[in-house]
Amino acid sequence: MTATDRSIELIKAAAQAAADKLAHDIIAYDVSDVLSITDAFLLASAPNDRQVKSIVDEIEEHLAKELGAKPVRREGDRDARWVLLDYVDIVVHVQHSEERVYYALERLWKDCPEIELPADAVATRGKGEEHAREHAAEAGFDGVDGELS
Repeated sequence: MTATDRSIELIKAAAQAAADKLAHDIIAYDVSDVLSITDAFLLASAPNDRQVKSIVDEIEEHLAKELGAKPVRREGDRDARWVLLDYVDIVVHVQHSEERVYYALERLWKDCPEIELPADAVATRGKGEEHAREHAAEAGFDGVDGELS
């Protein structure tokens, strides 16, 4: 089983919207073979809470306007450290860079195929990771095995 054409369309549009608001480390996975509740995950990050909110708002607005899609659930909005948008076919995770390093969702889904994204979105890969690792180290978190140093 692979992600549907609609899921791929939503993922690409969400990735482009995130890139337009300067999200970092945008990556998408086809999780349809391992999960029955959704076809794909999109992961994106930002260096501060305000930008996380901006990215989430842009994704919601873009998907609603261009594709008529609205999330059935939006979680984590209050703190804006990790906001989840559930569109049923896809789930979008926009995380503060520090949460991105700490939770390392990529490790969970590394065996799933990556979904090819627009060039603008891929160009952001790796830009936020170094900053987040430096911040985590300052806080005493090594970001590798989930333990404080």
